[in-house]
Amino acid sequence: MLKSLYEKLKEAMISVLPVVCLVLIVYFTPLVAFTPKELAVFLISAVFLILGIGLFNLGADLAMTPMGEHVGSGLAKTGKLKILLSVCFVMGLLITIAEPDLSVLAGQVSAVMNSTLLIFTVGVGVGLFLLLSIVKIVFKKNLSMLLMFFYMTMFAISSLLLASGKADFLPLAFDSGGVTTGPITVPFIMAMGVGIATVIGGKDANENSFGLIAMCSIGPILAVLILTLTSNGELTYALPDYSIETKLGANLFGIIYHTSLEVARALGLILAFFLILQFSMLKLPRKKLAQIFVGIVYTFLGLVIFLSAVSIGFMPIGFKLGSEMAQNNALYVIIFGFIIGTVVVMAEPAVHVLKKQVEEITGGTVSKRSMLLALSIGVGISIFLSTIRIVFGFSILYYMIPGYMLSLGLSFFVPKLYTAIAFDSGGVASGPLTSSFILPMAMGMCFALRGEAAILSYAFGVVAMVAMTPLITIQILGFRAIMSAKVRQRIAMKRILDADDEQIIYFS
Repeated sequence: MLKSLYEKLKEAMISVLPVVCLVLIVYFTPLVAFTPKELAVFLISAVFLILGIGLFNLGADLAMTPMGEHVGSGLAKTGKLKILLSVCFVMGLLITIAEPDLSVLAGQVSAVMNSTLLIFTVGVGVGLFLLLSIVKIVFKKNLSMLLMFFYMTMFAISSLLLASGKADFLPLAFDSGGVTTGPITVPFIMAMGVGIATVIGGKDANENSFGLIAMCSIGPILAVLILTLTSNGELTYALPDYSIETKLGANLFGIIYHTSLEVARALGLILAFFLILQFSMLKLPRKKLAQIFVGIVYTFLGLVIFLSAVSIGFMPIGFKLGSEMAQNNALYVIIFGFIIGTVVVMAEPAVHVLKKQVEEITGGTVSKRSMLLALSIGVGISIFLSTIRIVFGFSILYYMIPGYMLSLGLSFFVPKLYTAIAFDSGGVASGPLTSSFILPMAMGMCFALRGEAAILSYAFGVVAMVAMTPLITIQILGFRAIMSAKVRQRIAMKRILDADDEQIIYFS
């Protein structure tokens, strides 16, 4: 166990160090004036961030992934479709309601819509689309066609919002798809997909094991879009206090306590759901249950440490980076946005779960290194484009519509497995570090250039951009793999045809 923890901590350190190094480099330039106290808090938070990611990844291996696989395969083996679909819907609803990031989103729109209603509506959206994902696996439906239909529906509703003068809701609606696929739910849902596909996926089991996160990312967006059509009033936003001083002192323990409660609630719902299935149908041995319970403890500690460190040390630094660099020259923050985007995705906890599963499912065809490279480039481009949108001030639909059209178009030219992986990657890449470091940076930039009133329209939406660009880069990775295989095949065939007859040995 200690050896495994050491390996996880080493991986986490490699992931977080690039972000720390970039902040340190900026500290020694005149672009941003960090105080020694701010830098010290950031560096201490980075140490705890490494510890949190390491513990979380170990917990995911011991508990979240095995739980998901056992639940998926156990439900599928019953052969009762109604039970399988009902349980998946309830699980999607409960886990989404417990996701901490969703509560933050609901608080932003409480002035114009009921927060409880919003959370429940988004939960229903995730539950329904998780149910649809299982139907896709059972009846072997084409993921690309389903995604095409629902994204077309999404853009049609978006046009209605534009016509009704509610364009400010669009960035928040698109961001909701990212915040609901957080680090708690992703390992469980992905592993459950593997478990179900293994039992009933047939010859396309590998392809069918992916796509659940992709579908579950669409449900919240559609739910928020539909809900906003019936809302009244103007959307208002109050910029929170991002100063380091407010995060320290007595408030420090409040942040840790509040984070602990949110994580305990989320993990508690998943554990309760698992125990009900354990006593009713799974009947796993005690040794396996003991491993899962130990993993849950690691997951809890890891997430509490990770989320607390991000809130205390990374959010204030991100906001200050964006605001002060934009005041000096907006070009600086645009360039820095691309660079930080390429490295910040490496510190997302759920990304490590995804890349490991992708390498195992594809038998090494898609390696962890190539997967991470594609994600890094995609996220870097997304932050770059988001900062440009803040500078020039235009609607997020100018990115969303052509971006998704391109990604959906690519899905007809690459293997279905790559499409499923790509759309899952979008939801996974837009994790808590993106929401708690990149989004505050975009808010700081927007606050400096356009004022507080413009934050909702132009700073929000960066999570949606992070969720979109990996769809394109990973499918391009798949297209490249196909073309490389064809070129190798042609070269091999040419060598065979051009072979000298004298080299051929005849046996009598």
